[in-house]
Amino acid sequence: MLGVTLQSLEVKDPRDFPGAFSAMTRKRPDALLTFISPLTTAYRPIIVEFATKNRLPTMFAGREAVKAGGLMSYAPNVPDMFRRAAGYVDRILKGAKAGDLPFEQPKTFELVINLKTARALGLTIPQTILLQADQMIE
Repeated sequence: MLGVTLQSLEVKDPRDFPGAFSAMTRKRPDALLTFISPLTTAYRPIIVEFATKNRLPTMFAGREAVKAGGLMSYAPNVPDMFRRAAGYVDRILKGAKAGDLPFEQPKTFELVINLKTARALGLTIPQTILLQADQMIE
């Protein structure tokens, strides 16, 4: 057992953010994990600002959020997925039926860490994690 308590806060609409932020302020979680969606992508600056103000480490599903000030992300490598999708398009254009092509999972994942954010939060990222990072942002 890891001793981790999860609190799920659903945000389906921009009007849901104040309630979610209020709940996090009251409960004082140890970290914030977001899932990629059009809503979390569009409101990334607000999420990062809230997390920074509340000294809340964040885990996102994409490097762009880490570049914007989030602490870290671990997600599929998007350029690799697009390259692989191009291979599917090529096969379809050459006559393959889309329904006959195998379903593939992402093969390449990347860990991105924002060291500036870690310092601002007073966190020390263990060396074992830093050695595994694909990119570290200063």
